[in-house]
Amino acid sequence: MDQCIYQKVSGSKICFLILYVDDILLATNDKGFLYVVKQFLSNRFDMKDMGYASYVIGIKIQRDRVCRILCLSQEAYINKVLESFQMKDCSSSVAPIVKGDRFHLEQCPKNDFEREQMLNIPYACVVEILMHDQVCTWPDIAFTIGMLGRY
Repeated sequence: MDQCIYQKVSGSKICFLILYVDDILLATNDKGFLYVVKQFLSNRFDMKDMGYASYVIGIKIQRDRVCRILCLSQEAYINKVLESFQMKDCSSSVAPIVKGDRFHLEQCPKNDFEREQMLNIPYACVVEILMHDQVCTWPDIAFTIGMLGRY
């Protein structure tokens, strides 16, 4: 289990405490149990209850309480990353690389203009950012990122 994720279980009630630097996110299946955990923590630490979380470390949290669905999205973060690499208007696809695809010399820059464009994108930094995204909320890009990481 992640060293920054803790759980407290009491019968069928469970509470997860997710710690990131000085922020705590609590998730539980019982509101009364949540209150007990908050009281316990506030008696031992100086803390402020910020209410329901809508964003945490760049991840948007959306809830559908009726259907009991919790959705996580990094859309705003990814848009910011695209802007920082001057790729805001790039075309998207469901899977930019699929199993069986191979990289080859024909894909390399063919002229000075294409080589100059590639200098503006720090490849290793882009791959690192995408690796973070795949771990947090975007596991479906894992194959693509694994392929990119090889080059």
